[in-house]
Amino acid sequence: MTQDTTQTKARLLAAAKKEFAAHGIAGARVDRIAELAGVNKERIYGYFGNKQKLFDLVVAGALDELAEAVPLEPGDDPAEYVGRVYDFHSAHPELVRLFLWEGLHYRDDVLPNEARRAGHYERKVQALAATFGTDDAPKVAACLLSLIGLAAWPNAVPQMTRLILGETAAQADLRTQVVEFARQAVAGSFPSTVGV
Repeated sequence: MTQDTTQTKARLLAAAKKEFAAHGIAGARVDRIAELAGVNKERIYGYFGNKQKLFDLVVAGALDELAEAVPLEPGDDPAEYVGRVYDFHSAHPELVRLFLWEGLHYRDDVLPNEARRAGHYERKVQALAATFGTDDAPKVAACLLSLIGLAAWPNAVPQMTRLILGETAAQADLRTQVVEFARQAVAGSFPSTVGV
């Protein structure tokens, strides 16, 4: 692959990420992606096959970006992990939108690379289980889902956040409140983690 091809693909992926985050797969337009990337739309089909495959690749890349930016290792403070996820979603709100669009598109259907993605979360469950000192995987998995939801929800529904909290002054303390709420919830569910 030439450097020009690599750069063109990168521009197309960046443009597609913006387009899919804004409009979802059904509302996204290949013409707009190509225009934003400064590329002929035929390159999209040549490089990625079709809009569906491009969408799937963009979502997979966003998940990889999140996993790299916000790892979870055994012994990490779960509440601080929530804060890091909250910060990431605040800085990259398009990721939450991509996941929401993916959920609307696929609903209960099997996701592309589902096994790989499930493995990603299984590793996080294992890290939390080690932190909690338990082998109760279902309970830890439910905890992880709740922690991620707590961190992501304010950016998933910014209108609700604004309606409930008001303008930015009230939202300024939200991260602190989310982290503290996570700390209390984890301590209530897994008492051995107090002081982690």
